[in-house]
Amino acid sequence: MTIKEFLLQPFVLGLALGLVFTGIALWRMLRLRLELGRFKRHLSERLELDAESVQEKRRELGEVRKENEQLRIRVAALGNKPGSQLQRELEIYARAEKQMVVNAPGFAAAWENAKTAAAAEMEQEDAGKSLPKRIFRRWFGLSAPKKDELPDS
Repeated sequence: MTIKEFLLQPFVLGLALGLVFTGIALWRMLRLRLELGRFKRHLSERLELDAESVQEKRRELGEVRKENEQLRIRVAALGNKPGSQLQRELEIYARAEKQMVVNAPGFAAAWENAKTAAAAEMEQEDAGKSLPKRIFRRWFGLSAPKKDELPDS
């Protein structure tokens, strides 16, 4: 029996065909394991990046909360200063004035005239044409004119 006859035997042909298919299957299995390892590394890296991102977001959230608390305390402290109370009252009066101008028909004209006169008086004081009346009131003890002493216009 020669080698050619031996290789053409059905058993040898089946064995060779089985070994070829086994080799292909082993090759595919090896490739799949390598790919699975690559996917596991990729997933691990992705989870690490996500964990770092979450930690960064938590750190930023903590900083923002801390800054928010500091700003809240600062606003409360600024709200307790004497000047801020006056500004708050001025804002309240300005809003009340706007509402009165809208709601009270007879009030608007008189109020606008009084505001115009007060603004003109303040402009004269700022320009140096007249001394501020409040200084004279403090220095010389002059009180504000009473209602019945006001000149009629």
